[in-house]
Amino acid sequence: MNLASLTIPKTWQLAGLSCICAASAIPLYLLDPAASSVFPACPFRALTGMYCPGCGTLRALHGLLHGNVTGAFMLNPLTVLVLPFIVYAFVSLTTEVMRGRPLPRLFDSPRYTWALFGVIMAFWVLRNIPMYPFNLFKQ
Repeated sequence: MNLASLTIPKTWQLAGLSCICAASAIPLYLLDPAASSVFPACPFRALTGMYCPGCGTLRALHGLLHGNVTGAFMLNPLTVLVLPFIVYAFVSLTTEVMRGRPLPRLFDSPRYTWALFGVIMAFWVLRNIPMYPFNLFKQ
């Protein structure tokens, strides 16, 4: 038996993903990452003093779970802008399990992957520039 040829059925993927999302959302809703020591600090920021593309994501998700979209955007705009696409992918997987076919794929070309990589790298650099308007998106 070749492990590389094994695939996980879509129903198991959906069940696992749903469990992970629920198990993550509950403590994130109940505990504020800014005030709780349960959530780890960013290792990149601890080592360099600079922000990584993910800095502020936990606090942004906590804000979104409490309905604070503006506050979440100020903590990490990239998270808020990418989250609808992640939700679309989850809904597409759910539709595929329920109806047998997924929603139309929006970004199926490698060009989109490279574009996303470029946006993440640009965001990483720009958020560390200590000038207006880049310094608006700090913790």
